[in-house]
Amino acid sequence: MSRRTLQLPSWLPIDPYILALIGTVVLAALLPASGAAADVAGGVSTGAVAFLFFLYGARLSTAEALDGLRHWRLHLTVLTCTFVVFPLLGLASKGLVPHILTPQLQGGFLFLCLIPSTIQSSIAFTSIARGNVPAAICAGSFSSIAGIFLTPLLAAALLGSSGGGFSGDALAKIAVQLLLPFVAGQLLRRWIGGFLARHKKVLGYVDRGSILLVVYTAFSEGMVAGIWHQVTPARLAALLGAEAVLLAVMLSLSWYGAKRLGFGREDRIAIQFAGSKKSLAAGLPMASVLFGAQASLAVLPLMLFHQMQLMVCAVIAKRRARDPQEEPADGGAVESRAVTVN
Repeated sequence: MSRRTLQLPSWLPIDPYILALIGTVVLAALLPASGAAADVAGGVSTGAVAFLFFLYGARLSTAEALDGLRHWRLHLTVLTCTFVVFPLLGLASKGLVPHILTPQLQGGFLFLCLIPSTIQSSIAFTSIARGNVPAAICAGSFSSIAGIFLTPLLAAALLGSSGGGFSGDALAKIAVQLLLPFVAGQLLRRWIGGFLARHKKVLGYVDRGSILLVVYTAFSEGMVAGIWHQVTPARLAALLGAEAVLLAVMLSLSWYGAKRLGFGREDRIAIQFAGSKKSLAAGLPMASVLFGAQASLAVLPLMLFHQMQLMVCAVIAKRRARDPQEEPADGGAVESRAVTVN
């Protein structure tokens, strides 16, 4: 990990990467790939996603993940928030159809609730709030690993054919395009881990560039298929309102629920930030595999939720940093307060 400190601005932040994503969507709207160009873009996008998950596997330290198992209650709480409570709330959103959300937007909203937690921002906000940073690192890593297996299974069970073309074939695509590269990265980590660590900055651009390519391909397919006439400003406003409620519920449940379970302040901070977030980096590639031509509508709720969670959690982290200290729970000590980012 880099030693540089992440300084968040005092005003509500707008993630520059979100601006890049928005620019990519605009580009796809103005110059969508079609015909032979769409075939080329789709093939390159498929390869980029596979390489992305290969890098995820190669970067993940198995030893660090195993060391974090001693905090099993904390990790189980985060996994419960991510893969049980979130999906239940996503299922409840079916009551918003058709008066508030369209079936397609509700499918994207439900998909948002099925993907794993984010790692980098959970670590950053946990550190700013003076929480249990090692626990946040392990919780995010466990969630990412579990999501590779659980997200497709949950999507198969809860979305079914309504997920914009999701079928049993998508499970095979997930295995070939996501799981196998991830396992290959883990197996090769001992030989290439040092190289990846030395070129972390350059590979970070590869990560983000791959995701931008996935977004461009998905939104191009949506433009060519003519699905964007289904989204009106009123529907977008309704979607934002529903996501604001979702985030508020998860932030409250993860904080007060962890307190009820007897966790100390530092552990509760890690649980709140890791248990209330969703990973844009993991969700976008999975959506491209699961939803096909409907991926543009499926990822729209995720893109909006990602920016919302950054803005809200930035405010919460700074307020938590001013809380009075208390004795840490067992295993909850934090030795370093510096915010580290990959």
